[in-house]
Amino acid sequence: MEQVTLVGLGASAATLTAEGEKALRAAARIVGARRLLDALPPDYTAQRVAAARYEDVLAAVLASPGPCAALYSGDTGFYSGAAGLLERLAQNGIPAKVVPGISSVQLLAARLGRPWQDWKLVSAHGTGCDPVAAVCGGRPVFFLTGGKGTGPADLCARLAQAGLEDLPVTVGENLGCPDEALTSGTAGELAKRAFGPLAVLLAQPAPRAAARTPGWPDGTFTRAEAIPMTKQAIRAQALAQLALRPGETAWDVGAGTGSVSLELAFANGGAPVYAVECLPEACALIEENRRRLGGWNIRVVEGKAPEALAGLPAPDAVFIGGTRGQLEPILAAAWQANPDARVCITAVTVETLAAAVAGITALGRKAQVTQIGAAHTGEGKIHLLRAENPIFLITAHG
Repeated sequence: MEQVTLVGLGASAATLTAEGEKALRAAARIVGARRLLDALPPDYTAQRVAAARYEDVLAAVLASPGPCAALYSGDTGFYSGAAGLLERLAQNGIPAKVVPGISSVQLLAARLGRPWQDWKLVSAHGTGCDPVAAVCGGRPVFFLTGGKGTGPADLCARLAQAGLEDLPVTVGENLGCPDEALTSGTAGELAKRAFGPLAVLLAQPAPRAAARTPGWPDGTFTRAEAIPMTKQAIRAQALAQLALRPGETAWDVGAGTGSVSLELAFANGGAPVYAVECLPEACALIEENRRRLGGWNIRVVEGKAPEALAGLPAPDAVFIGGTRGQLEPILAAAWQANPDARVCITAVTVETLAAAVAGITALGRKAQVTQIGAAHTGEGKIHLLRAENPIFLITAHG
């Protein structure tokens, strides 16, 4: 069979490149979505075959009576169905040539008069997309939007619900077409608007503070006298024990001030961190620290564990700072959700230490215990070390 040419139309026939037009005019058959075929000028002599799924496109290509072109919107290398056809053509030993078009990200950047080399590119079309996680890096984020539940207004609504209602956003509709439109505002404002199906979204978060090594200074966090906080030296060791990686989900059970939740939120690249806390006043404090420090990927869950853990996404790492006597059921819930979850428990008393080791052992795991005793100098002419209470860290892996 002759070489198949995969052609990116761009946004419309007006953005088709000269190379793409040449390939289409030389084809005996053009295969593609009906919307794209109808956008071509009527003087194209090739037979037009409408097909959307790549299996149907492949069948039409294989049955072509002569040179064949497969037509795609945008750029064939930018979240395009062309990848599937290329793979199948290669499996069938059919040579293929790719002629890229102009992508929607190029068009939006051009309309805004901005470069796009620093943008993060995300697709919400046909793939799982967490817009909150996407914007946590502090870079402008370009979203290819999808259908029901993943349109521009839907994504803006999810951003607003996470506390990002003032985030500047721009929606580009029908780019490259006569009825193209740009709409700018905040996520909260555009969540209430209606947009057409051919739309993209640009979110422009404020630059986020660079993730620091574990163990942020205690003064970083807003505190309340009655609400406990895991101190700097303990946090640093706990983060090291949990070894959280970008993209991993974390639970912070008994989150208190939210200091561990914030460090986890910066360590996992914007993936969800669930701060579980039963005291309403502590939950309000976590929300305050979340907003002030930009931990938008933290989801505060008010309730008592283990009941409050039911239905949460499976964790890769679990920090347990407070249990109210429910340590073993909390451990059971974590490992039921993910048998491979890494767990770190803090204990101030020997009784809690014993309960943690016994609970881990009862669930068929091996406990590793580390004891940390930190001391700090105070202010004055003579610097005396003031000791903090020794803390036990009990860790277990799946």
